[in-house]
Amino acid sequence: MADFDLIVIGAGPGGYVAAIRAAQLGMKVACVEKEKTLGGTCLNIGCIPSKALLNSSEKFTEISKYAEEHGISTGKVALDLAKLMQRKNKIVKQLTTGIGFLFKKNKITLLQGSASFVDTKKIKVSSSDGEKNYSAKNFIIATGSTSIAIDAIPVDEKQIVTSTGALALEAVPKSLLVIGGGYIGLEMGSVWSRLGSKVTVVEALDRIVPTMDEEIAKEFMKSLKKQGLEFKLSHKVISTKINKSGVDVSMESSDKKQITEKYDVVLISVGRKPNTEGLNLENIGVKFNQQKSIEINSKFKTNVDGIFAIGDVVPGPMLAHKAEEEGVACVEFINGQKPHINYDIIPAIVYTSPEVASVGKTETELKDAKINYKIGKFPFMANGRALTTSLPEGFVKILADSKTDQILGAHIIGHDAGQLIAEIVTTMEFGGSSEDIARICHAHPTTSEAVKEAAMNVEGRAIHI
Repeated sequence: MADFDLIVIGAGPGGYVAAIRAAQLGMKVACVEKEKTLGGTCLNIGCIPSKALLNSSEKFTEISKYAEEHGISTGKVALDLAKLMQRKNKIVKQLTTGIGFLFKKNKITLLQGSASFVDTKKIKVSSSDGEKNYSAKNFIIATGSTSIAIDAIPVDEKQIVTSTGALALEAVPKSLLVIGGGYIGLEMGSVWSRLGSKVTVVEALDRIVPTMDEEIAKEFMKSLKKQGLEFKLSHKVISTKINKSGVDVSMESSDKKQITEKYDVVLISVGRKPNTEGLNLENIGVKFNQQKSIEINSKFKTNVDGIFAIGDVVPGPMLAHKAEEEGVACVEFINGQKPHINYDIIPAIVYTSPEVASVGKTETELKDAKINYKIGKFPFMANGRALTTSLPEGFVKILADSKTDQILGAHIIGHDAGQLIAEIVTTMEFGGSSEDIARICHAHPTTSEAVKEAAMNVEGRAIHI
């Protein structure tokens, strides 16, 4: 007889959510976590601490630069970086401790240590207390992802850092080079730029955030430039050298011209890779794709009976909310239910200022697919609520099918973008049209009115522009 109905390997957003849902369905559940704290990358060294720093640094900028226009005199504004970091750590501790409470509440057994498969029905959990084997009817692999390393650039997490080191710098660097113009790099670059660092972003491609709608990406880069960030597009870093005065960085442009510049800190942010090492998956026959992600079917099952995988270790966007949805759906499939995830409408958000939020198709994707579409746009500059908060930058953009008016994609750049996208995601989930949003009463004055006006403008009938 198996020790558990289900063992989940990894206590990140996908894993701990899967464990809780399984317990709700009456399963006897264990969750293995190799780190001392629960919550995975997201809660410990990713989503949550980065958003805490983004919020603190945004407030610092707001008070320093914009208090005066509100008639508020502050005098000289001083930064206490240590206290700022303490706040971040307090939030992380509160949330990770909360998961432990949820495990106890749901009678989930926590197995602290590193897991590896002994065979297809049994794992070995190794910790400082020794090794012990556990069996289960089913396993879910939810071990997340790690930062991609660059062989020529050795990381010490002090002068050359990943996002982990960038979240824990003990002083504001005078200069920071961010390698990679994606979501994580731009968020961390924004944090340190606001706090006083001279930030440069180097990107091998000719644009930042390449998966984003092109018009939004251009507006985004324009905004970041205004804030003081500099960009070296079509450049790649070929080598680094640490010395007492900083890091010498050699770069090469697309036309093979080389330059060497010095920075106090270098942040490597070129993407993430599935974290599957040490699980012994190859020896039990689990298949991987060319990107080293675990191959699964539509029910999250690997090619090995009783072994499932979710989150960053499987194909698809590496997003915490995607992992959570998969965790719930996977457990419900195991329980004989018929859940569904619509991968076409998983939102993606960059938590800078302004925020950027996207869902569905971009204009480029629609053009490539030869789908005829209409555009509805509305600027926050014409939105009363945005003006009263002194944050009128950006716009809402809705893409709808020319014939059916069904919303195919939406892209928002603005202060509330991450919150505002939810309305459009919900509408798209139900196959809704731009007219559906246009005819719903939105409270006044709110920034959500910009979404309504953009929807109205698909047919050229926005009121306030």
